[in-house]
Amino acid sequence: QVQLVESGGGLVQTGGSLRLSCAASGRTFSSYAMGWFRQASGKEREFVAAIRGTDGNTYYADSVKGRFTISRDNAKNTVYLQMNSLKPEDTAVYYCAAELTIIFSPTGWGYWGQGTQVTVSS
Repeated sequence: QVQLVESGGGLVQTGGSLRLSCAASGRTFSSYAMGWFRQASGKEREFVAAIRGTDGNTYYADSVKGRFTISRDNAKNTVYLQMNSLKPEDTAVYYCAAELTIIFSPTGWGYWGQGTQVTVSS
């Protein structure tokens, strides 16, 4: 069982930065792939970024590539999402997820956090 708690969301102006954190419970954190997804109002949840537990390989949606960076600290059971050059279209609730393998569809992830709101003002 894995429990996830996100933090770090907030209101930021266009071009600004935020860093999201996701703290995970459990002693096998390093075995899990970790992902970030987001859901804007009235839209479906979409993949943002993911990082493998075994080798740290990272994957990004085209819309955030070059602006967002996912990282993890296995000693702290925490995954991060550094978001730079934020745009109004990045406004959404951001969710952390965990699963043993990386799947780009949100339906393939078994563990989810409660979400944290990110709002980018123009």
